Amino acid sequence: MAGGPAASKETTLVEGPGLRPVVVASRARLARGRDKLRRQHERGSPGIQVSAGLTDLVDSVVLRIHEAALADLGDVALEPEVAVVAIGGYGRRDLAPFSDVDLMLLTTPEGKESAARLARHLTRDICDVGLRLGFSFRTIGEACSLALRDVTIFTALAESRLLAGNMNVFRRFLHHFRRLAHRRRRALLEAIVQSRRAERRQFGETVYLLEPNVKRSRGGLRDVHTVRWIGLGRHGQADLESLYRLGALTRVDWRRLRKSHEFLLRLRNELHFHAGKSQDVLTRDEQVRLAESYGYDEQTGLLPVEQFMRDYFKYTSGVRYISAHFVASSRARSALHTAAASMFSRHVGEDFLIGPVHIAATRKGLLKVCSDLGEVLRIMDLANRHNKRIDHTTWEAIRNAMVRLPDAQISGEVANRFMSLLSQPGRLADLLRRLHQLRVLERIIPAVQHARNLVQFNDYHKYTIDEHCIRAVEQATRFLDDPGPVGEAYRNLRDRRLLHLALLIHDLGKGYPEDHSEVGERIAADTAQRLGLSERDAEVLRFLVRRHLLMPHMAFRQDLRDESVAIRLAVEVGSPDILQMLFILSCADLAAVGPGVLNDWKRKLLIDLYRHANSQLTGEDKSEDVAQVVSTRRDTLQSMRGPSESGPWWDRQIDALPATYLWSDPPERIFQVLQRLSSLQPNCVEAWYRHLPDRKTNVCVVGTYETITPGVFHKLTGALTGKGLQILSAHIHALADGLLLDRFYVDDADYDGEPPEQRVREICDALVAALTVNADKPPAFRRLWQAETGTTAADYAQMPAHIRFDDATSEQYTIITILTYDRRGLLYSITRTLFELGVVVHSAKIGTYLDQVVDVFYVTDVQGRKIYDDPWLAEIRQKLNEALSGYAEP
Repeated sequence: MAGGPAASKETTLVEGPGLRPVVVASRARLARGRDKLRRQHERGSPGIQVSAGLTDLVDSVVLRIHEAALADLGDVALEPEVAVVAIGGYGRRDLAPFSDVDLMLLTTPEGKESAARLARHLTRDICDVGLRLGFSFRTIGEACSLALRDVTIFTALAESRLLAGNMNVFRRFLHHFRRLAHRRRRALLEAIVQSRRAERRQFGETVYLLEPNVKRSRGGLRDVHTVRWIGLGRHGQADLESLYRLGALTRVDWRRLRKSHEFLLRLRNELHFHAGKSQDVLTRDEQVRLAESYGYDEQTGLLPVEQFMRDYFKYTSGVRYISAHFVASSRARSALHTAAASMFSRHVGEDFLIGPVHIAATRKGLLKVCSDLGEVLRIMDLANRHNKRIDHTTWEAIRNAMVRLPDAQISGEVANRFMSLLSQPGRLADLLRRLHQLRVLERIIPAVQHARNLVQFNDYHKYTIDEHCIRAVEQATRFLDDPGPVGEAYRNLRDRRLLHLALLIHDLGKGYPEDHSEVGERIAADTAQRLGLSERDAEVLRFLVRRHLLMPHMAFRQDLRDESVAIRLAVEVGSPDILQMLFILSCADLAAVGPGVLNDWKRKLLIDLYRHANSQLTGEDKSEDVAQVVSTRRDTLQSMRGPSESGPWWDRQIDALPATYLWSDPPERIFQVLQRLSSLQPNCVEAWYRHLPDRKTNVCVVGTYETITPGVFHKLTGALTGKGLQILSAHIHALADGLLLDRFYVDDADYDGEPPEQRVREICDALVAALTVNADKPPAFRRLWQAETGTTAADYAQMPAHIRFDDATSEQYTIITILTYDRRGLLYSITRTLFELGVVVHSAKIGTYLDQVVDVFYVTDVQGRKIYDDPWLAEIRQKLNEALSGYAEP
């Protein structure tokens, strides 16, 4: 972490009237001291040294205020009755520049009343100085009693350090506190673990969050603190070196923790100094700034920020691993519990014991797993098949042995054991993570080493590449309990080995200059050879990795009512079992990107595509012929007409209904729409909104005439976006007599289920106004609250927007596909540009993936013809690029 950071934004406190002299002097002392330490930090001083300096600085301020308070009170009898104690991070001496300062005023019951006066002076003056004070005022008994009831208080008091006052009072407290901690160590240990688990759920359960909290996310400083707290309860020592001397930490773990602790402390100090306030979140803006500040240069395929975050995750993944192992060691079962478990265990040969919860190696088995990778995979395979945890003693022996095991070409036995491990869902993802932590996974699949801690700075994936791949396997195994078609496909898959292997390696080709799918295919070929796969299995693995994006691209970018889409997928895949694996892989890959990415809408599109393509391959469950269904539904509409629906208008409208509309909606609903449109006047707009509970989405329908205003489609998209709706897809139907029917499928983030009537009216009114009273006004887009107004990855994107034209897929339309970064009003900007170019949009599909979108438009010219003219296509591309690159929110 060499190199100088950017200038500080530290603010200067303004002296107010009536401040005590000691406060004024302490303010100046604090400002000078922080400035001096900031310069020291910028010169490259270690984080632990700067944090110690900050602690000494705060100590000097607190002690000066304490002395002044005692002098003001003039109570000589007070001093023997109290102790001023630093607790929490302040007691630990790893303060960041703007950390909270946690103090406890400890007193005896006899001195409590007079000590209260001192407490008032201390809190007033320390707060006036500008420090963020956390203050408690307790007797020894109260402090110890509260610590046993509240684990947060316990962990704060575990870091107690005497600042001033009576040493005997402090020693009595410390003796009583540690005795109680040792006596209640099992309960306290569990409370610490559960508290940390709850904190991780709030600030980041995985190490690999792309905007982590340096202190509280998994693998951050809090995991180092957890080792200290559990060390105190279990071994009577909190200091990391002392734990190493006691044998509670190995030399390797102690050194890695010490190095990681220093890295994180210095990073946290930098975040605080630069922000001029408490700031523990490593935002995108800060990642880019720090990568430049620390001197990272761009490498082939990797941005400086991606290299910086890779190093960050190297440290935090190590902390997480060591912390988890230390916790597990401290929770090791008692001899009585072990003896009881062995009574209900059964032997697997002479090497392993399978109990009610765990699987363990016998003494003979331990010798084998410590010297043979094949035996390690064997016990993992057994754990997976029987859904048992590996006993901690066994795992500790494996962990220590794997560090010393030399690299070697994997044997046929190792390859077979690994493929056997992949065959069952069980605890597969957890075991793969363990193999990855041991660096064994990269011995079997070398490409894993390149992907370790690899970040792609593009906001699409929420996790690092290696974590995403393992999560994709995990998502697939969860489909075992999925009651829907995805779960059915997973449960019916005869051999899951290739599916799990493809998911494990499908994104390992990222971080290279070439297309990651092409690199991935080469990795798949090498993996198949190393694992001794048959020629057929190797071919399937290569296909699944190379074409892992095929189904999402077709489902989200093409019109599934066009039978040729499913036919082309069936032709390219060629086999029902490969299609089944590709379908599951597509769903698992999307689900592993981040929470909510595989929503019900995308799941339904993938299911529909899978079913149609599967019927082409198998001839079973074949969908009805589209032309026949359309003809039948048109006849049904004619038969539904009564006396009030007679006349030529109805004949013209039913004859003009597009096949796509007749195919997608039942006749009863279409008939109701026509009834509403039959009374519509040329200068009017009709809008209605309906919730679709089966899809967990909503549909907006707008009927009007094309003469109402120019640019109907882009004005409606602006109105919907202005109301905070996410457009999933849109269909523009031109009916007879110049009548237009536009349908938008939307997601409303404000309402999880059916929206209230007031919300429905608000949206419908906005749609009508967009084509009438507000037709000449640009839309006003609603501001979305964000905790930080930082820059997204779009501002640092390596690649410009991608615009593709496709004249081959559809017989009627030219397909324009736009891949870019999302921002409010983007769809409005695109559709308005197309309108101004004379391009008519007939259908649109909008796919959103976290911060990226893929917008697909089925278009013609104004005469309904496909666009073949190369100069015009070049102009469309140029204007769209200008609209996207120069885009600004209205």
